[in-house]
Amino acid sequence: MTAATRAAGVLTTSQAAERRRARTIGVVFLLAAAVMGAGFGLGVEAGLDSTFGLNVRGTGAELPDLVVPSRLVAAVLAVVCAGLGGVQLARGFTRRLPAVAAVVAVCFVAAFLTWAAAGASFNLTGMLQSTLLRATPLALGACAGVLCERAGVVNIALEGMMLTAAFTGALVASAAGDQLVGVVGAVAVGGLLGLVLALLSIRYRVDQIIGGTVINIFALGLTSFLSQKVFSEYQELNSPGVLRVVRIPLLAELPVLGPVLFANNLFVYAMLLLVPLLTIGLFRTRWGLRVRAVGEHPRAADTVGIDVLQVRYRTVVLGGMVAGLAGAFFTLGSVGRFDENMTAGRGFIALAALIFGRWHPVGALAAALVFGFAESLQSKLAILSTPIPSEFLLMAPYLVTLLVVAGVVGRSRAPAADGQPYVKG
Repeated sequence: MTAATRAAGVLTTSQAAERRRARTIGVVFLLAAAVMGAGFGLGVEAGLDSTFGLNVRGTGAELPDLVVPSRLVAAVLAVVCAGLGGVQLARGFTRRLPAVAAVVAVCFVAAFLTWAAAGASFNLTGMLQSTLLRATPLALGACAGVLCERAGVVNIALEGMMLTAAFTGALVASAAGDQLVGVVGAVAVGGLLGLVLALLSIRYRVDQIIGGTVINIFALGLTSFLSQKVFSEYQELNSPGVLRVVRIPLLAELPVLGPVLFANNLFVYAMLLLVPLLTIGLFRTRWGLRVRAVGEHPRAADTVGIDVLQVRYRTVVLGGMVAGLAGAFFTLGSVGRFDENMTAGRGFIALAALIFGRWHPVGALAAALVFGFAESLQSKLAILSTPIPSEFLLMAPYLVTLLVVAGVVGRSRAPAADGQPYVKG
């Protein structure tokens, strides 16, 4: 077989696989439309309305509630998804497929919320506010992972970094009587664990998955032991309080967007500021070019005079500090105390977010919002007393994590040298 024939065969196989994938996605769109029409549309008693509240108490912004006919809205959204599925089956959307898939997902969620709120009231603005708050530690953790993996070091230790930082933040803030001092302590501990991961991965060339797992196990055991020995006897050291909400004048008074974006604590504002800064830093500066070069082709970076090892050390420590900020959120931005294993796997969800976000800060934020929405949704649905079992509601964030990773991992490309130790020649 000639080279040209082999190339043609590969092209034909690739085209056939692409057609199969397009058909599969089209069928998924049609199945979603069927569920929306039969389950969310016909599953609602005729004549019921869904009421969505657009106001949050104390914001000063008042809008009338959004009232929509439950069955009609679900039917219209089902028709839209069915049309998109038909077009996908017929000719495919190619480059526009991600945007179309996002439209189908939004339609499905909207139909689901309409079904859940049928004959009841649902505060939509409050849910958006809760979504952003719950997404904040995930987005910060994912950004920490982006930093490390763009430099070529896999950070499985996000969970342990966040958990240790949460403990340290509570302890330091309680002892100092100042939450900001606690945040500084949490960030410092996160940086210290980042340095430990860097030493294991870069200097001693330990398998990075094993090194990160060791840090996770160590963090869980250490924080559990210390919380039992210290916090059980000195309870005043586990009462740091939470950072107060800072309202931005005028902007916080805007309807819907005001309470969601401009009435938050330090952690939310830090996350909203960090994502664009990190995006600009990684993709528009010399520092970012060096970090990405070290993560993609360290040998080539070394030949042009970049100190590969030093760049990796600094970037992983910086990533650890961002993970420390994410961990401080749990005690100083949300609960106001430390509980054993309070991160509850959020570090691993942050890892899924960075994969879903294709190792990009903006993508990581978008993925974190998806997970935050799933987590917020399960609490809201419990209040509405929907017929979905509570066990399934509690599983929602983790099911979304599995579905996202299973659907995206095969099409996402990590930095070429991610996880590979570099030996200077």
